[in-house]
Amino acid sequence: MSLEKIAQEIDQLKDRNKRVDVNKAWETSKTRKALILALTYIVVVIFFFVTHLPNPFINAIVPSLGFFLSTLSVSVVKDWWIKHIYKN
Repeated sequence: MSLEKIAQEIDQLKDRNKRVDVNKAWETSKTRKALILALTYIVVVIFFFVTHLPNPFINAIVPSLGFFLSTLSVSVVKDWWIKHIYKN
């Protein structure tokens, strides 16, 4: 293998690592969490309107918060799973 080829592969690995870091930052960002909460709320409000349920703006809070809280707990469970179950 030539030095140029090795340098090219290193550059490709660095680029990949940058993309992985950006994706991880997005997955754990407060912006993503707020977006999930807002979109869930909007979808539930629309569903409640379509199905003619009472007080859609108020009643949509509970399922939206429930879904939001479940997304927060996933990382805790994932960390526990990696530490206790996966064990490389």
